[in-house]
Amino acid sequence: MKISGFTIIRNAVMNDYPVLEAIKSILPVVDEMVVLVGDSTDETLALIESIGDSKIKIHHSIWDTSLRSGGAVLAVETNKAFQLIDPNADWAFYIQGDEAVHEQYHAAIREACVQYKDDPKVEGLLFKYLHFYGTYDYVGDSRKWYHREVRVIKNNKTIHAYKDAQGFRVGEADRKIAVKPIEAYIYHYGWVKSLEQMIQKQKYVSQFWVGEDQMQRVMEAENFFDFSDFDSLAKFTGTHPVVMKERIASKNLQVDLDIQQKKFSLKEKFLYHFEKITGIRPFDFKNYKIIR
Repeated sequence: MKISGFTIIRNAVMNDYPVLEAIKSILPVVDEMVVLVGDSTDETLALIESIGDSKIKIHHSIWDTSLRSGGAVLAVETNKAFQLIDPNADWAFYIQGDEAVHEQYHAAIREACVQYKDDPKVEGLLFKYLHFYGTYDYVGDSRKWYHREVRVIKNNKTIHAYKDAQGFRVGEADRKIAVKPIEAYIYHYGWVKSLEQMIQKQKYVSQFWVGEDQMQRVMEAENFFDFSDFDSLAKFTGTHPVVMKERIASKNLQVDLDIQQKKFSLKEKFLYHFEKITGIRPFDFKNYKIIR
């Protein structure tokens, strides 16, 4: 069995993406790691080269920044990276530049890959999610955050990244990918930065989402991000991946967050508490079809 990892990245240094940690977090699971480096204006390429692992295969790409609708360029680049993996790989492990996998889940991931390798009905593996917010001590615990997504897919080229590459679909009809849930989490760190860094990152990302006429207003906006704009957070009581240890120790993030604060409508409040009691999330949008 062979597992190929793949990711895309552009201007990681400028936007403080933990892409180094993202890549390192899945290296023990994969047999090769394809990194598609976009046309960056910072030291992103040198950062990736500094990992110095023989599994890593660096490729280069120029992003089409005219693809401004809904983050479409992210899916285009993700599909490019997927095409670059070893044709003989059975599985492809996709990791985004602000995600990481805890080492405690490595065995479960490989076991699931072995278990479903020859099952034609299973096209991907579904992970649970932890979305960190503000600092490394808090996670979003409301329905606002997607709580599951596909990160391992069969090496089937009819599978492609969907919309902004949050997930995957199959074929020209964009059929939902058939998946098996596994007991493993993706740790998402995209919302953990200083206020200044978050504002910079959000403005940078906006260029892939809004039209050219709106972009000028975005770049000129001063109060572009507010950490207090959340509906519900919970204290994180677990441990972070080992690869994140150095980064966490080097950051002094001072963000005043009141986790007692809950900003829900009556309907949202009911659904929030229903999920906490039952573990069921009704009316949830799913980018996939779970095989039971």
